[in-house]
Parts: sequence; C-alpha cells; structure tokens
Amino acid sequence: MEFTLHQIAQILKGEVRGDGNQKINTLAKIQEARPGQIAFLANPKYEQYIYTTNASAIIVARDFQPKKEIRSALILVDDPYSSFTILMEQYHKMISFQKSGVEQPSYISESATIGSNAYRGAFSYIGNKTRIGDNVKIYPQVFVGDDVVIGNNVILHPNVKIYARTRIGNNVVIHAGTVIGSDGFGFAPQEDGSYKTIPQMGNVVIEDDVTIGANTVIDCATLQGDSTIIRQGVKMDNLIQIAHNVEVGKNTVIAAQTGISGSTKIGESCMIAGQVGIAGHLVVANQTSLGAQTGVSKSITEEGQRLLGYPAIDIKDYFRSYAVYKKLPEIAHRVRDLEKKLSGQDPHTVETPKNRQN
Repeated sequence: MEFTLHQIAQILKGEVRGDGNQKINTLAKIQEARPGQIAFLANPKYEQYIYTTNASAIIVARDFQPKKEIRSALILVDDPYSSFTILMEQYHKMISFQKSGVEQPSYISESATIGSNAYRGAFSYIGNKTRIGDNVKIYPQVFVGDDVVIGNNVILHPNVKIYARTRIGNNVVIHAGTVIGSDGFGFAPQEDGSYKTIPQMGNVVIEDDVTIGANTVIDCATLQGDSTIIRQGVKMDNLIQIAHNVEVGKNTVIAAQTGISGSTKIGESCMIAGQVGIAGHLVVANQTSLGAQTGVSKSITEEGQRLLGYPAIDIKDYFRSYAVYKKLPEIAHRVRDLEKKLSGQDPHTVETPKNRQN
C-alpha cells in the first residue's frame, strides 16, 4: 500500500517540506529507514540520525531547526510522537482489514446474516440467527455461537470463541485464544460437601472501540437478562479473567494476569496494572490507579486514588510502610539489644545453648 507525502500530511494535519508527491509504503525507525519509508524524530538524542537516514520522509516538530542539510523530505506537525502513532494506527487498520472472501472449509448457518466486505477463515463456524456487520474479519478456527450480534469493523483473531447471545459493538478487536461468554464460576455448596452447579444464563456485552488481548476470558452473567459488560473504549491485555456480572467502565485499561471477581463494578478511566486481584461485589471509583499485584478487598469510593499493595492502600503510604519494613531486621536486633541492657546482660554477649534464657 502506498501513499504520497501530501496524503500523509493531510491525515496528520501537517505541512510538507520537500517533494510531496513521493510515495511511502512502510514505517520505520529513523536510524534504520530506507527509501520508501517514513520515520519520526521526537527525542533530541536521535537527532544525529536525521542527517544520515535514508528515509524518504521524517515527521518532525514545527519548530525543529536543523543544524545540517537533511536529504529527506519533512512533515511538520505539532507533536511528532503522537502523529507517528496516528499514522501507525491508520496503517495497521488498513493492513488488518485487507482480507476478504471465504476460505473453505468453513460453516455459516442459513439463518445467520453477514455484511459486506467480510472475511471468513478456514474452519470458522457461525451459528444460528447470528447477525454480523460490515467489514468483519473472522480468522481461522473462530467459533461464533447462536444469536450473537457483531457490529462493523470487528476483527476476531484465530481461535477466538464467542458463546451464544454475546453482543459485540463496532471497531472491536479480539485477539487469539480469547473466550467470550463462558460460564461464570457458580457452584453452591451442599451438606455432603459436594458442589452443585448453578446454571449461568446471562450474556456478555462488549461496547464499541474495545480491544481484548490474547487468551483472556470474560464470563457471562448468571441470570437470563443480565450481562457482564465491557464499556466503550476499554483496552485489555492478555491473560485476564473477568468473572460473571462484572462491569468495566468506559476507557479503563487493564494489564495482564489481572482477575476481577463476580459482580464487581469498575469505574471509568481506571488504570489496572498486572497481576491485580479484585474481590467480588465491590465498587472501584472512576480514575482509580491500581499498581502491580495490588489486592483489592473492599470498595474504593473516592475517585482518582493511586493504590498499591495488599490490602490496597495509598501508594505514598505503601512506600513509607515499605521503607520501615526493609529495616525490620535491624529494628529487631536493636530491640533485642535494649532488652539485654534492661535485664543487665552484656548486649554483645553471643547467645549459646548454655546461656540462653528459657
């Protein structure tokens, strides 16, 4: 795929210095770029490469003042890093949505519908009464169950499994191996010590602009008519467990190996780091930040807190506590010395089985 510098500048709302008709086919690092590629300069420590690079074009800040002659064309923008990110995002979308057509063998129910410009990979399965929008890419070995609704511009990567009655919005990306709509962990203890399975009859709702990483599991709600909900703009890493009836608020980001227990409500614009554990039936306020391996055992009601540790406490209090914790061996030694002084012993006496007090 090729674009002229004029076209790229239009996307980035930038200004071209040089030949705007040059064609660009890929993105690259400034120190490694070749003709036909575009790079960016945001960090001054990489400025040396702008004078030697073979890139056809470089994205730079509007106020950039070169110290030497530059062979490459320039695109002047307000923020080179953000502009290059936008360009990468647009390029990735175009590459991701290139596929179309149907590979065989694959199956789609006669009662299912699918929109235009779709792609269905080999060994994919689409169940009864399922409705799929336009420009949806379903990669090999994807399973989509009965009565599922999927919006436009959705990508389901290989081996994704979508259980019955799931609802997925527009512009959603679900990476390989993820399972949406599996049974929640519902078992009732019996008098004889066994456990009786509680049927899980609800569904999962994933709103627009959500990205879900590989090998993540989102369980369906327990009761029919209820939903586990992932709100608009949520970004989820790999290997995350979302239990039944959980709600994750708009624009929240969640890192790998986090587990959220049943019926917990996560607020909007939260940042949840790796290996965080959140107990069930809790509320986490908007804009909460939970550091890596934090354990949340009670609701967080005040917005904008930064918490760490188990149980979760204010991050500043955590580091103050940790500063004391590191000194505990020294403090314990000093306490023993004080006890010996108070008892009349020489604090420097080495304790042996003979002189040890019982």
